Amino acid sequence: MSSFDDIDAFEAGALSARAMAARPTPYLDGLNPAQREAVEAMDGPVLMLAGAGTGKTRALTARIAHLLTRGRAQPNEILAVTFTNKAAREMKNRVSGLLRQPVEGMPWLGTFHSISAKLLRRHAELVGLKSNFTILDTDDVQRLLKQLIIAENIDDKRWPARHLAGIIDDWKNRALTPDKVPGADTDAFNSRGPELYAQYQRRLKDLNAVDFGDLLLHMVTIFRTHEDVLAQYQRWFRYILVDEYQDTNVAQYLWLRLLAGGHKNICCVGDDDQSIYGWRGAEVGNILRFEKDFPGAKVVRLEQNYRSTPHILAAASSVIRGNQGRLGKELWTDAEEGEKLRLIGHWDGEEEARWVGEEIEAMQGGARGMRPVSLNEMAILVRASHQMRAFEDRFLTIGLPYRVIGGPRFYERMEIRDAMAYFRVVVSPDDDLAFERIVNTPKRGLGDKAQQTIQRAARANGVSLLEGARIAVASGEIKGKGGAALRELVENIDRWGRLTGDRSLSHVELAEMILDESGYTGMWQNDKTPEAPGRLENLKELVSHLEEFENLTGFLEHVSLVMDNESDDDSPKVSIMTLHAAKGLEFPAVFLPGWEDGLFPSQRSMDESGLKGLEEERRLAYVGITRAEELCTISFAANRRIFGQWQSALPSRFIDELPEAHVDVLTPPGLYGGGYGAAGMGGSRLEDAASSANVYNSPGWRRMQSRGNDRPVSQPRESRAPVIDLEATSRFTVGDRVFHQKFGYGEICGIEGDKLAVAFDKAGDKNVVAKFISPADEIPF
Repeated sequence: MSSFDDIDAFEAGALSARAMAARPTPYLDGLNPAQREAVEAMDGPVLMLAGAGTGKTRALTARIAHLLTRGRAQPNEILAVTFTNKAAREMKNRVSGLLRQPVEGMPWLGTFHSISAKLLRRHAELVGLKSNFTILDTDDVQRLLKQLIIAENIDDKRWPARHLAGIIDDWKNRALTPDKVPGADTDAFNSRGPELYAQYQRRLKDLNAVDFGDLLLHMVTIFRTHEDVLAQYQRWFRYILVDEYQDTNVAQYLWLRLLAGGHKNICCVGDDDQSIYGWRGAEVGNILRFEKDFPGAKVVRLEQNYRSTPHILAAASSVIRGNQGRLGKELWTDAEEGEKLRLIGHWDGEEEARWVGEEIEAMQGGARGMRPVSLNEMAILVRASHQMRAFEDRFLTIGLPYRVIGGPRFYERMEIRDAMAYFRVVVSPDDDLAFERIVNTPKRGLGDKAQQTIQRAARANGVSLLEGARIAVASGEIKGKGGAALRELVENIDRWGRLTGDRSLSHVELAEMILDESGYTGMWQNDKTPEAPGRLENLKELVSHLEEFENLTGFLEHVSLVMDNESDDDSPKVSIMTLHAAKGLEFPAVFLPGWEDGLFPSQRSMDESGLKGLEEERRLAYVGITRAEELCTISFAANRRIFGQWQSALPSRFIDELPEAHVDVLTPPGLYGGGYGAAGMGGSRLEDAASSANVYNSPGWRRMQSRGNDRPVSQPRESRAPVIDLEATSRFTVGDRVFHQKFGYGEICGIEGDKLAVAFDKAGDKNVVAKFISPADEIPF
């Protein structure tokens, strides 16, 4: 009798089925009613809508254990899909623990890609491949695409392979083969994208190779075109379970829908409120339309939270209610009330980092009657990686141990090391390590042979590599485009070095000049990969940081000392990471800095995706708040240095959405004219919270005063004047043409006191203070 026959006998009420049903089910002990309902709803489609911290992994693994214990399926008839190998291992270990015995024979528990690779090796010939195909990594893909680009006489500097790789990956995530690329995408990659995509797929077939996107795309193609193969797996997989369903892309969604078309026993676990990966292809619509895709589906909401206090949950719930595209649920907990969410404004970003550092040190000692909190129990979650720099510098200054999760520390990032190498070789021309790093970055046509020539010339003459390069060019040993580019680099380094003594040029301006004239900034501006904007932001943050030092030498010395003091021991450390990297983690104490409009929510996300982008940003806020177990602190700054210039910043619109009854406001009066102003929370609450405080006596304020000409654009001339006066009467009217020294010409589209919303011709929509705007007709041409 086959396994399928066994199952049919169980379902027919055979003696063995009744015996299986009588087996003990200890894995159900301790489940709350909603979790148990989700575990026991074994027939038909089920959506387990699991809020943050509601025990969804426990419910998911208990469901697998229940299917096996009740004899509904054999281990090899359950398809359980996750997004990471770590999650797959954890799921298998948990099932083993629940059953109190090893779980063997579950070959279909794994990631989308690992399971698809296994399936594709069985059916490779159906898409023109052999079963021993190679899976290319990112470097191999880009190398192959570069070959195709060059063969088509396309300028690979203007149209880099990384850009094309990102476009093709996006098409594969959307399950688009070359012949299915929509008309709206035909202009991609200088209108050559679809053609190069087709060439790339043919070349992969010739090489008997696939990339990661192909693993799913090929299986979707096979399932669509070979009904017998699809029917085989539809019969085989009696139960399908999917974790983090809100993060699926189109290809994964189609793959699952096709396989679930047989028994229709699919259970998807996810949270529409935590869908934060739209930038890498995730479609929140997949979970929102689950009931439409699977008629008769049972939706079970897991709403009892086991992580956070009632105040934290109330704040998170209040913010996420601002989204229209959601299924809706209300988190609750029977935990003790705990501390309210804390909200504080600062004069600037550096002041924010100083305050957070002091709070962390105080919390270690059990401040405000709290239990002492270990550094390992605290995390700082930022919207953009460039925000980390201020915290890293502050913590290094005061000797506070920290770790960066999900990426390298600020000074260890590739783009920062490259920029630092340029600065080092300008300040110290004998720095061979720095010269080696930048000689062909960006690409100057200097391959291994040319660089070996430089090294030989340097050794033969007993000089530095920079001098060796000068000799190699002068002697004609390096010719052509590479020789011309090397000569230009050497001359530029000489000129930049002379400018270090020019008092008419600040070291900040010199740093910008070096990065611009070397082509390094342009390299990232022309790079179309998703990482490029973040790298540019980090470079801008690096240049801004230079203002705190007298010269380049002092800055380089500071960084050397900072990096020398790093330790890799296992002692407790504060965690610093982006909000995206924090998903799935939890900490007793969480700091959420930088809640300002434009930074969070991200202006770029809103510009590129409109309302959809804003709603994803709001989900990111929800994720950030729900990482906190006991204490959550949100902060913002009245001033941020943007592109090296001080600008006033308005509190995030998400702050308006926090429930006042669950928030303690710590901001001292005066920051925004005695109240939140645009943040929408009354000034009286601020004054009650800190009636005797004065932000203008803070270290940040005194530091600004001591800088003189570096005064932020929004700094008041008198110590008690408001940064933004919402009661002021503007001399402008909506529709006036105006001019701003940085943003150029624009038209006023909104007025609130002396805060103007201006649509600039080239810079886009900005909020600016009226005193920095002039009528357009007063500007001399």
